[in-house]
Amino acid sequence: MASISIPLAYKSHSLRRSPIYRPSQLHSPIQIKCSASKDCSNSEESSTQFKQLRNVACGFLAVWALSSVSPVIAAGQRLPPLSTDPNRCERAFVGNTIGQANGVYDKPLDLRFCDYTNEKTNLKGKSLAAALMSDAKFDGADMTEVIMSKAYVVGASFKGTDFSNAVLDRVNFEKANLQGASFKNTVLSGSTFNDAQLDGVDFEDTIIGYIDLQKICTNKTITEEGRVNLGCR
Repeated sequence: MASISIPLAYKSHSLRRSPIYRPSQLHSPIQIKCSASKDCSNSEESSTQFKQLRNVACGFLAVWALSSVSPVIAAGQRLPPLSTDPNRCERAFVGNTIGQANGVYDKPLDLRFCDYTNEKTNLKGKSLAAALMSDAKFDGADMTEVIMSKAYVVGASFKGTDFSNAVLDRVNFEKANLQGASFKNTVLSGSTFNDAQLDGVDFEDTIIGYIDLQKICTNKTITEEGRVNLGCR
């Protein structure tokens, strides 16, 4: 159960400007509990002002909690420094143990510049949600049934990689080399492929939204067979 303390003298309209506190005006902080349970013994709980303060405080607390575990790499935003963990590349063989499709993880995966060329065993079915994979090499790797939701793979190489039955939603494949990769029965909803190399990619039974389909069909490197499998017009 999360909680946060806010003095009652801090009113909601003061969010628009910096409040001026005077010691004589401040009350003792009241602990606001963000839970569904009710406490009828607390008379202040029933006041409108207290309820408004509680809702605002709990809202801020929820936003902070989500942003602290699932950061989003926005356009133009700098990536964090490269991890100094000497075993960071091997951590892909374990993957994330929580989160998966929501892009939430127990510990960030920094796989940038790692080389998994022709890795046929240790990546299958792993959860690499929100992993940083830019400029890494996965050429010829078996990545069937992996979960890579919200992964950042700008400039990575996946030549001949098998992504069959994988979940690759909201992945940034910008400038990635995917020549000859297989997306058979793969979820690609929300993923972007700006300036990616897609010649020879197998899109058979790919699961992709209509808007995403329109975007990927503008890529000039997709072969005629690939365009047919995708349903490009």
